[in-house]
Amino acid sequence: MKYYSTNGKAPVADLRKAVVKGLAEDRGLYMPERIERLPEEFISTMGSRSFAENSLRVAEAFFGEDVPAAGLRRIVEETLSFDCPLREVEPGIYALELFHGPTLAFKDVGARFMARLLRHFTGGEGEINVLVATSGDTGSAVANGFLGVEGIRVFVLYPKGKVSPIQECQFTTLGRNITALEIDGTFDDCQALVKAAFMDPELNASMRLTSANSINVARFLPQAFYYFEALARLQADNVVCCVPSGNFGNICAALFGKRMGLPVKRFIAANNANSVFYEFLQTGEYRPRPSVQTIANAMDVGDPSNFARIWDLYGHNPEAIRADISGATYPDAQIAATIRDCFARTGYLLDPHGACGYRALKEGLRPGETGFFCETAHPAKFKDTVEAITGSPVAIPARLAAFMQGEKKSVSLPAEFKSFKEFLIS
Repeated sequence: MKYYSTNGKAPVADLRKAVVKGLAEDRGLYMPERIERLPEEFISTMGSRSFAENSLRVAEAFFGEDVPAAGLRRIVEETLSFDCPLREVEPGIYALELFHGPTLAFKDVGARFMARLLRHFTGGEGEINVLVATSGDTGSAVANGFLGVEGIRVFVLYPKGKVSPIQECQFTTLGRNITALEIDGTFDDCQALVKAAFMDPELNASMRLTSANSINVARFLPQAFYYFEALARLQADNVVCCVPSGNFGNICAALFGKRMGLPVKRFIAANNANSVFYEFLQTGEYRPRPSVQTIANAMDVGDPSNFARIWDLYGHNPEAIRADISGATYPDAQIAATIRDCFARTGYLLDPHGACGYRALKEGLRPGETGFFCETAHPAKFKDTVEAITGSPVAIPARLAAFMQGEKKSVSLPAEFKSFKEFLIS
């Protein structure tokens, strides 16, 4: 399989280059040259197979030409050591719980898959350095997915004071091959530093760099596994899928799933107050701007990278995008009210991101439709926020409690490339 850049000015790449480099030479994001449509027989019988079995078939469509069958099976099986249950919250509305992995967040699948695929391509070739910007859960998923992987060093850039304390513990206490960089700025500043590093000739001459953000095809494509699992378990017609969206890698993977034959009627992209994509749907014009801080911090993104992939996937046609995707945007007060109301009425406890998805789905579902939303992280990762909203204690799972016992190890840096570059080279 070959991969081309969304900017259209870089040479096509094979899978190895797309994974190892992360970003194309023209700063575009890599896209597979084709999306295989899976047989109807496979789609109609997904309910008879396991999460791992269905995911392996999806993985083969993307990576089967470049990774031997036995190796790809091993990568998928090692990645999916957990399930993602589909729970009915109220009639016709289901939560797809994506937080049952090691760090209790949906990004565990993409991070674990990428760590194993990167090791497959680079094992024994010397050290490779993974740069990842995080607004919350990406950092913990990547850090834990790559922890202890020989020959790979990870640098996690996160905005000072803008991730939850528990999220911060999950990537600042690990040590070993994980270095946490506390940036005095926003997530967009962190992401800009990562992108600038890939474009710097001196830096790339002195060290091998790649990214584990959803700009990397090995990070975002495996998230398509979730949507095949949802449809396999739901067994319903007129299905609507609602995805809380920040950097838009997760919903982009879902859109790829639809191109592969997944019978999803339409999608809803749920935003917090960072409503750049929602406004694009209204106007047809994409106007990125600095992000604002919200209680759904993992979605605090003012210039979502994967918009470039969605724009490319739909042939630069706003009307085609609107035909498949609608949007919603909610300020903190509405997110909090949604958590409080859902818990009081149904007993189901949402995290702030899932609350955006639940509310957008509930408000947007039409007669005759069945919908599911992605519950992307365990509410205990936002314990203080959720407890203040509901007035009820949130139990901390043992895995999260273990992270909180560790000692914070991070390096503070300003949001300027010169300092970041000097640190990496040193």
